[in-house]
This record gives sequence, C-alpha cells and structure tokens, in this order.
Amino acid sequence: MDERERYSKGMAVRRAVLGDAHVDRALTRGNAFNEEFQELITRYAWGEIWTRPGLPRHTRSMITLAMLVALNRSDEFRLHVRAAFNNGVTRDQIKEVLLQSAIYCGVPAANSAFHMAEEVFEQIDKAAP
Repeated sequence: MDERERYSKGMAVRRAVLGDAHVDRALTRGNAFNEEFQELITRYAWGEIWTRPGLPRHTRSMITLAMLVALNRSDEFRLHVRAAFNNGVTRDQIKEVLLQSAIYCGVPAANSAFHMAEEVFEQIDKAAP
C-alpha cells in the first residue's frame, strides 16, 4: 500500500471510529505546525494499525481504553470511550475493561477512568433522541 492509499484508508477508519465531527474539527485546526502530525496519525495509527485484519475494531477499542487508563491520558480516554460505542463496545464491556485495569494499572487510574466514562455516558445519553 502506498502512502496515499494508507492515508485514504486511514481517514475512512478514523471517521468511522471517531466520527466525522471530531475528525472535521481536528482537520480545521490544521496549520503549518501540526499538519504533518495529523497526516502521520492518519496514515499510521488509522491506516496501518486500525485497518489490520488481525483484530476486530471492537477489540482494538477495548485494548486502547486499557492502555489509555495505564498512561493516564484523560482527553484521549474520553474520546475513545465514544469511539468504543461506534465500534459496538457496550457499557458493561467498558466496565469490565476498567475493572481489569484497576488490577494491572492501579485503582486510582481506574477510579479516574470510571468517572470519565460516566461523564461520557451522560453526554451520550443527553444527545440521544
């Protein structure tokens, strides 16, 4: 796959997982300083890794949530809670990921993640018809 194809496939997956609104906001914030970074994550995170056939997106979402708990990346965690729903991950499955994260990442990290997930759930519920 060449770089243009990797970017194109990555953009399609990025939009499917994160939603058009998020991706459009990220792209409109593009400038000379961050443009290459946006292209890099689209090509490699989304076009190289998220398009691989070895794991379904559902599983990739759960793994990503656990890693973001471990790394204490709150903004990305919130974003990927929403993305997990787009990939068919249920609230109960997110709860299980966070419970397991409590053991392997620490109770304080999981506690914060539970609070953040609940905030995202509330936002999703308010936006539902």
